[in-house]
Amino acid sequence: MTQDHKYFKYKDFTIVEKMKVRTPLKYEAIFQDRGCFIYFKNGNTKLLSSEHNTEIRGKEAILLKCGSNFLEILQKNNDEELETIVIHLFPELIKEIYKNEIPTTIIKRTNSEQSIKISSNDLITKFIDSLEFYFENPTLVNNDLLELKVKELLLLLIQTNYIDSVQQLITDLYSTKAIKLNEVIALHTFSNLSVQELAKLCNMSLSSFKRAFRNFFNDSPNNYINTQKINKAKELLLVSELSISDIAYETGFNDPQYFTRLFKKRIGLSPTEFRVQQTT
Repeated sequence: MTQDHKYFKYKDFTIVEKMKVRTPLKYEAIFQDRGCFIYFKNGNTKLLSSEHNTEIRGKEAILLKCGSNFLEILQKNNDEELETIVIHLFPELIKEIYKNEIPTTIIKRTNSEQSIKISSNDLITKFIDSLEFYFENPTLVNNDLLELKVKELLLLLIQTNYIDSVQQLITDLYSTKAIKLNEVIALHTFSNLSVQELAKLCNMSLSSFKRAFRNFFNDSPNNYINTQKINKAKELLLVSELSISDIAYETGFNDPQYFTRLFKKRIGLSPTEFRVQQTT
């Protein structure tokens, strides 16, 4: 639940946002027509996208490409607030920023692996502090200033060894990349994502996703994923001392009681009974 929301508009669209949200929360962040830089001032968050299953800590940031993403707030304290600052990177704005320059050094694709997570960095922290100043003095903000702040962010990322990330992001703003269903499933089999959310990560309708899934795996999404989760749970019950609840969360169930019911239905024993039987 959003507790506080401030933002600045550039022409007709929101370009910079500051949000405070109450945990726990799973937030669906869909950026089909733009990239996005998100700075987390505090907390512990997991990014789930078509290519990433990444944990983000306080004073770290992520650089997202176009597509569907889910942010799962990991705090267990319901009274805790997560504070973020979001900068949207629209293609129109990028073109405006570089209209009198040659952006090939940025747009050119490299063979280096893209780093989506921006580690805690003094330069980025000071940049965020400068935005805080404008949130406290909003009358100073105009389109020219917002253009300068976005350009400053891109230049800082380039100078702090994230040039490959910027190159990849901007390249993807001008091109469409095919998403492979099997790679999304391999990445998120044990994530707490619904079938509908997995379909969104693949940029498919629910019906198209189910059809493509059955063609590839010869099984329904629910049955296949639950089978994989139960198999992993069986392994953890045998080789670890994790509690039943921890194993449920580890295998992608957000409800330990549902996990126990499903496990017993599939295996014929409760998780506790299975562990005792296999270890005695």
